[in-house]
Amino acid sequence: MAHLGRRILVSAFAALLALPAGASEIQHRTEYKVALAGLTIARAAFLTKIEDDHSYKIDGDIKSAGLADLVTDILAKTSVTGVVRNDRLQAAKYVLYYKTGKKVRTYEVSYRNGNIVSATTTPEPRRPKEWIPVTQSDMRSVLDPISGLIFTGDTDVCSQKLPIFDGETRMDLVLSPKGDEDFSTDGFKGKATVCGVRFIPRSGYKRGRKDLVYLSKSNRMEIWFAKAQAANVYAPVYVRIPTEYGTVTITAVKYGRVNS
Repeated sequence: MAHLGRRILVSAFAALLALPAGASEIQHRTEYKVALAGLTIARAAFLTKIEDDHSYKIDGDIKSAGLADLVTDILAKTSVTGVVRNDRLQAAKYVLYYKTGKKVRTYEVSYRNGNIVSATTTPEPRRPKEWIPVTQSDMRSVLDPISGLIFTGDTDVCSQKLPIFDGETRMDLVLSPKGDEDFSTDGFKGKATVCGVRFIPRSGYKRGRKDLVYLSKSNRMEIWFAKAQAANVYAPVYVRIPTEYGTVTITAVKYGRVNS
């Protein structure tokens, strides 16, 4: 799996969570599959807990499967903590542990009032001379890759510009309306709002990197949002990502909630 594919897949998997803003003592488990050119290459599961004081925690596990296991073993664990405030999820800390083969990296990001106050990568990577560093201005008014793709029900979802930082790369996702589509899975059946996505890399990447250039020039990336039945929020249920190796799709195979 290409470097960019890993970053977007982890972020998109994590965003496939229909979190009921303002609810208390909620537990929510979601399950997904990811496919490349129609072949399953990974599976994921997330458990979300929202407490009485409106604090939340999301823990996720992603593992390669099928065809990908023949090439390399991929394992990712991610978590985010924060509070539900003004009908919006506001992260306090985001962590991603990522292992491919023998290579292991941990990314940790801390937030305060939407601004990044610290970001570390362990072990610290060696940057090429073409590296575009993340500046202080890039770290203001930034969304984490989990909470950033969840909206309250009165939001005009497909008219958003989302400033995302995933622990290494600062990017903008510019959404645009593309109509509605029928979508059905365990826990949901109805209309999904389809948004086209323009991917704009800002910093935290190697200048001229082929996968980033390819995706930034594409007009075929999409995210489908569905309104959760039990709460007035939209969250993604389907993501399509064009790559040089074929189209990657991420599909929610379970979309529901369980009260604790």
